[in-house]
Amino acid sequence: MLNCCHRLRPGRRAIQVLISFLLMSLFAERLVAQRPLPHSVARPSEVSVSHLHLDLRVDFEKRTLSGSAKLKLQRSDGAYQLWLDTQGLAISKVTDVDGQKLPWELSRPDIQLGQGLSIQLKAATNEVVIYYSTRPGAAALQWLTPEQTTEKRHPFLFTQSQAILARTWVPCQDTPAVRMTYSANIKVPSELLAVMSAANPQKRNDSGEYSFQMNQPIPSYLLALAVGDLVFEPLGQRSGVYAEPSVLKKAAWELADTERMIDAAEKLYGPYRWDRYDVIFLPSSFPFGGMENPRLTFATPTILAGDRSLVALIAHELAHSWSGNLVTNATWNDFWLNEGFTVYFEQRIMEAVYGRKYSEMLAKLSLDGLKAEIQELDARDTWLKLDLAGRNPDDGMTSIAYDKGYFFLRMLEETVGRKQWDAFLKNYFDQNAFKSMTTESFLDYVDMHLQPDADLRAWVYGPGLPDNVPVVKTQELTRAGKAALKFKDGTPADQIASAFETAAWTTHHWNHFLRTLGQGLSLDQMQELDSQFKFTASGNAEITKDWLMLVIDSGYEAGYGRLREFLTEQGRRKFLQPLYVRLAETDGGLKRARDIYRNARPGYHSVSAQTIDEILGVEASQGL
Repeated sequence: MLNCCHRLRPGRRAIQVLISFLLMSLFAERLVAQRPLPHSVARPSEVSVSHLHLDLRVDFEKRTLSGSAKLKLQRSDGAYQLWLDTQGLAISKVTDVDGQKLPWELSRPDIQLGQGLSIQLKAATNEVVIYYSTRPGAAALQWLTPEQTTEKRHPFLFTQSQAILARTWVPCQDTPAVRMTYSANIKVPSELLAVMSAANPQKRNDSGEYSFQMNQPIPSYLLALAVGDLVFEPLGQRSGVYAEPSVLKKAAWELADTERMIDAAEKLYGPYRWDRYDVIFLPSSFPFGGMENPRLTFATPTILAGDRSLVALIAHELAHSWSGNLVTNATWNDFWLNEGFTVYFEQRIMEAVYGRKYSEMLAKLSLDGLKAEIQELDARDTWLKLDLAGRNPDDGMTSIAYDKGYFFLRMLEETVGRKQWDAFLKNYFDQNAFKSMTTESFLDYVDMHLQPDADLRAWVYGPGLPDNVPVVKTQELTRAGKAALKFKDGTPADQIASAFETAAWTTHHWNHFLRTLGQGLSLDQMQELDSQFKFTASGNAEITKDWLMLVIDSGYEAGYGRLREFLTEQGRRKFLQPLYVRLAETDGGLKRARDIYRNARPGYHSVSAQTIDEILGVEASQGL
C-alpha cells in the first residue's frame, strides 16, 4: 500500500494515505477482537477488564500469594462470558461483587499459555471476584532466602510479569492490547516494605499492610510487586531510589543525574505522565538490566559500577515512560515498537545529558552487537515485524527489536531532518497516549505525517540491515579498536596503556577494546593483559563479561575462578546466556558449564533458568 501511494498525485496521495491510516486504525481496534489474541485467550471485544483490585497476603514460608482479585468489567451487548489468562493458579471460587458464586471453568493446559479461565456472567454482573493463591513455582515470582540478599537478614520477593508471566500471579487479560487501572492491598511481614508499579510508600510501617493505587491504565505485563528489607532516598522532587540499606548510598550516588534525564526527556517529547519516577535496585538474581514498571523501574545492581558509566540503562527505562508504557505494542510481534523507540529515546537522552561523543559510543557498540547477532539468527527472526506464533514471546527479546528498531528510527530522523522528526515523535506520543499500536498502523501514521523518501518495508518486512543503515562515527572507539589491534600485533600492554591513555577510558572504550581483540589470544597475551589492566579483578559487570568471553576462548585457567563466581553471583540473562553458550562450545566446556550451573541455578529467576536449561540441554524437572 505504501509503495503504491508514491505513484499518486499529491492531493490524491494525501486522501489515499488518510483513508489507509483510518483503515489501519480500525484494524488495530479489530485486533483486540481476535479470538484468541496472540499469546492470550482473552476476548476483550466481548468483555474487557477496566480495573483490577488485588487483596493479597505474602507468605514467605509457603512461597505463595493468596487472597483475591476483583475485576471491574466493560461488557458488550449479549456478552455473558469473561475469558482470562491464568497459569498454575489455585482457584477456590469466583463470585460477583455481592458474594454470589459464578460458574467457572479452566481450559486444558498449554505449555506456553497456561490455562484459560472462563467465567459465566449474569445479566447485571459488572464485577467479579476471584479467590486464589499462587503456587511456589510461579514463574513470575522469585522468592529469595536471606542468604540470597545483600543484607542476608530477611527474605525478598520480586515479580517479573513481562512478557506473559503476569498470569502466573494474577488472573488477568494478559495481553498488551488491553489496558486497565489497578489498586491493591498487600499484607507482608512487619519488618519488610512492599512496593508496586503504583503510588508507593517511602517508609516501612509497623502493621505490614500497604495500599497502592495506579490511576493510569497499563497493560498486564507492567504489574509489579517487590517486598524486602528496603529503604528509600530521594533523588529530586519527583524521583528517588529504593534499595537494601547497604546498597542505598551507592545507588543514590550512581543515579544522581536522574532528574536531569527526566528534564531532558520532557524537553524532547512532552510531559512525564506518571507523577513520580523511582528506581528500585533488586538483588542480583534479577534476570534483566531493568524493567520499565511505571513509577518504579526495577534495576539490576550490575549497573552500580562506581563511575556512573552504566546509567544509560536508567535512561532506557525512563524512556519507556513514553515508548512502551504510554504507547504500547499491540502484540509481542510488534515488540520493536516498544524497544526500538526506547533505544532511540535513550540515545537522545544520553546525548542531551552527556554529549554526542558519548551517545555515539553507545550507538557504535549497539551496531556492532546487532551485526554479530544477525549472523546467528534465522533470517525471519531478523525482521522488525516478528512472527512468534506458537513460541514464547521472550524469543523476540533480541537486538533486532532493540537495535535494528533504533537504527530504523534513526534512519527516519536522518531522512526527514531532526527538527521535523522530533515534532513528529512528540505528536505521536501525545495523540496515541495510553493506546496500543500495531506495526502496520505505525507505518501508515509515518506515511501520513512524514512521507519519507525511504523504503520502510525493507526494514520492517525484510531480513538483516538494509543498505541505508545510518553510519556511526566515533573517534573514541576507533582509538580503542586501534589499541586492541596494536596489542595483537605485538605492542606490549604497558605501552598500550600509556600511548592510548587508557586510565581515562570509559566502560565503553574497554568493551570495544576487548571485543576487537576477539579470539586467538595466547595464554601469554591473556596473562599480560590481566597483569596490566586487572580484568579478572574488575568489579564492572560489563567489562567482566567481555573479559570472561576471552577467558573461555583462550582457555585462560587463571580466569575460570572468576567465571564461576560471576555466573553464580548474578542472574542477569544478558551476561549468562553468551557465557554459557561459549563455554558449552569448548572442549570439556559443557561439563564445566553444567557443574557451575548446578550450584548457580537455584539463584536464577525462571526467565534466566529457562534460557540456560535450553543451552545446556537440561530438563529442569530432572535436575542436572
